[in-house]
Amino acid sequence: MPRWAVWTAYATALTALPSGIWRIAAMNFGVPLVEHGTPPPGSHAPVMFDAQWWYIVGLSVVSEAVAFLTVGLVAEWGEVWPRWVPVLRGRRVPVLAVVVCAGNGAALLLVFPYALVMSMLGMKITGEPDGLIVNGWQSAVFYLTYAPLAFWGPLLAVVTVHYYRRRTGDRTDPQAGDPPGPAGGQARLVNSGSGGK
Repeated sequence: MPRWAVWTAYATALTALPSGIWRIAAMNFGVPLVEHGTPPPGSHAPVMFDAQWWYIVGLSVVSEAVAFLTVGLVAEWGEVWPRWVPVLRGRRVPVLAVVVCAGNGAALLLVFPYALVMSMLGMKITGEPDGLIVNGWQSAVFYLTYAPLAFWGPLLAVVTVHYYRRRTGDRTDPQAGDPPGPAGGQARLVNSGSGGK
């Protein structure tokens, strides 16, 4: 497994973590990362301002869990079902099912760069005022914690392509060398060691 693919997968898994921490800290614990006053006239407060504490925690946990699934694209449990999975345990994970799910996810996650730009303009993705009140250093913290979400989709796409190429045996990289097996480098090693006998 190439080291760059492993690091990319783990980086993808961490893209949802900063925003989750921000939500829980700001909404559940009242850390002054956002103004909790009245939204500007004509704006509507985001759902998370009116949500219960369990919704904020649940949203953050589920987001991180979904992001962590990317690690499966470079781990053994992404190729063979783990023992604790009933019925499927020990069976090969279907490549096409994984690639379709991950590919669609990567495409859907491209909404985050757009949402981030719209947030910078003070709007939701629908074009309505977002009602999020952050000033000065609060703005910097908000965008630092939410900016990684913009990389979630592209990073997932890169790891998904690598997963597909690795699982389907695509060896178009000239640096990859001969595939292992009787027809590859192992066969030549045996022949060269026999001294032509």
